[in-house]
Amino acid sequence: MKLLGTNTSPYVRKVRLVLLEKNIPHDYVIDPPREPGSLVARANPLGRIPALILDDETCVFDSPVIAEYADSLNDTPVLISRNDARARMRVKRWEALADGIMDSAVAVRTESMRPAEKQEVDNIARNNHAITRALAYVADQLGAGGWCEGASITLADLALASALVYLDLRQAERGWRGAHTNLAAWFSRMGGRASVRTSLVG
Repeated sequence: MKLLGTNTSPYVRKVRLVLLEKNIPHDYVIDPPREPGSLVARANPLGRIPALILDDETCVFDSPVIAEYADSLNDTPVLISRNDARARMRVKRWEALADGIMDSAVAVRTESMRPAEKQEVDNIARNNHAITRALAYVADQLGAGGWCEGASITLADLALASALVYLDLRQAERGWRGAHTNLAAWFSRMGGRASVRTSLVG
């Protein structure tokens, strides 16, 4: 299979982490959708990344769908509970929180790239407030635990790590580590994983 994406997309990083953690063979192809000749629009009718192209040319798109599909391919490890509906819900809720942080950070980034006189200040403020609230919530939910959900790594951890990497990239001035030391410690541990290190170097 082949994963189309870019190194700066937090949604691509989330999917890459799932594939890497589960040791699923794949080719990672850097393919910015806006570049001439990009395969993305031909593979994904939405023209977005990540796009996972299977060996039979089926294209799987939208990062939650790709993550869930990839997790079903093997059990080493299981990233989304198979037989506990509440645990499954909690992992997917963590993913939704992380994706929401990504969504808001991307919205702020997009708005900030417009000419100053055309920027919607209220939109920037609203999304930044959403990130602040979400970070406080996840720090509170995480507590002093080693993992977001249960006693081992799950999709929750991979999604949250992807969101925080993106904040470091696009909102370095936020200084979220100082506000949430337990989250900073958790992120430091996650940063030591081979999957995260690989995703950071391309």
